[in-house]
Amino acid sequence: MKNHLIINVGRQLGSGGRIIGSRIAKDLGLKFYDREILDLAAQESGFNKRLFERNDEHKGFLKTLFCTFTSFASESNPYANQLSDESLFKFQSDAIRNAAEKDSCVFVGRCADYILRDHTVCINIFITANMEDRIKRISELLNISEKEAEKKCIEGDKTRADYYNYYTGKTWGDAQSYDLCINSSVVGIEGTVAIIKELILKKTNHDSHRTSL
Repeated sequence: MKNHLIINVGRQLGSGGRIIGSRIAKDLGLKFYDREILDLAAQESGFNKRLFERNDEHKGFLKTLFCTFTSFASESNPYANQLSDESLFKFQSDAIRNAAEKDSCVFVGRCADYILRDHTVCINIFITANMEDRIKRISELLNISEKEAEKKCIEGDKTRADYYNYYTGKTWGDAQSYDLCINSSVVGIEGTVAIIKELILKKTNHDSHRTSL
């Protein structure tokens, strides 16, 4: 794999992780992938995008299906007769690897930190936020009550954790898995972006110096 810069952003629901990842990508001129990776996985696998959307960071949407959705697949697809959660994850993982091979990228969620664990220049971030800030952000974004927003935050975190833990064998949000864990409520979205960009600069300069020794 080429030495492209890869930034992986894990995030609690409502923490502003997508906004932060998008800002970093824009400021540094990197490709940005959040739900966009679902389009790539669909294009490269031949399966309908709806399957990836329904299974997105959600373990258990499909148990094991045989020939049920083969109308969505191309005849050359090696998984056409064995569609499952695991095969959808495999397609998505392949799409992430292929994107990282082509360009420097920011990936949001979808176990990208694990999938690209052998990548040479990879920085893994996890973003949290205080629950009241998360509730407010989700409530305003979805135009729902704070009670509904709190429920979505709790359920969303559990879904993401179950998905991540299952496919990686690690613990979602565990500081040992990341280069930086940061609470966006403490310094705000702009402050979080600035801190992450500073980390990227320091780490890439350090890695460049180390490889030149």
